Amino acid sequence: MPSAATERLHPAAKGLDARPGHEVLDVLLTAQAAALDAVRSALPAIEAGAVLMADAMRSGRRLVYAGAGSSALMAGADGMELPGTYGIPSERIGLLMAGGLPTDAIMPGASEDDAQAADLAAAEIQAGDTVIAVTASGRTPYPMAVAITARSKGAKVIAIANNPGVPIFDHADVAICLPTPPEVIAGSTRMGAGTAQKVALNLMSTLMGIRLGQVHDGMMVGLVADNAKLRARARSMVMEIAGVDADCAARALATADGAVKPAILIATGTGKDEATRRLAASDNNLRAALARVNKTGTGSRTTKTNHGSEI
Repeated sequence: MPSAATERLHPAAKGLDARPGHEVLDVLLTAQAAALDAVRSALPAIEAGAVLMADAMRSGRRLVYAGAGSSALMAGADGMELPGTYGIPSERIGLLMAGGLPTDAIMPGASEDDAQAADLAAAEIQAGDTVIAVTASGRTPYPMAVAITARSKGAKVIAIANNPGVPIFDHADVAICLPTPPEVIAGSTRMGAGTAQKVALNLMSTLMGIRLGQVHDGMMVGLVADNAKLRARARSMVMEIAGVDADCAARALATADGAVKPAILIATGTGKDEATRRLAASDNNLRAALARVNKTGTGSRTTKTNHGSEI
């Protein structure tokens, strides 16, 4: 019997292939829910990881995601969504995947063992960067090598794995263990392990975005509005937070070149240059910048807190 939980046989898997479809799906769904439960025990470590990510962003450094196979796909999905969601410049996100990011459905399995390729890929990592290395087993050579090289260069490393006490944690500043149960399809870590990884990554990067001031009352005020849906969302956020109508919100966004946070300040009656200055003085935190506007009386409108009282 393999020692790693991700490689063991699931107790409900016996005779799975001979059962009715609805029963198979119920077993799979139950296993996915159990995998999610494993994330809760890792919340303190996930919070610590979010701190490292936010520190890297504040200091002008980069986030580098690394992995192989399905773990790399989970990591890559998180990294690729950060620019649009939280306005993080794409050049400050690195994506290192064993064998390279696929442009088709081919992911060569042997590439995950190529530590030499990982060393070459990790050459771009610099001191002050934060690396998020993801591996279900916790011992995959590619992300292991990236983690080791990253630490040797003075970068911080967040390691995410689905087994306790695994080697990659020895090379991590923050170790996030997601102790998921055995997979119903033994070893298919795109299932429970992958689900837990995706949730942990979502939680960590979302908390980072909040700490960077890119979220206000649950609204993604740091988004980059580059399509019709997001432009409408940006307009709605300006209307909601500044308390203005659609035309005023649209004018403010046009003045702010589509950036939501300065547009909100502009919609309250602040000039464009002053809006930029106030955000800079508030560490780009919208709530703090709005408080400055209302304290000095520069804005012509008041803004509501999430409890409905005026600030």
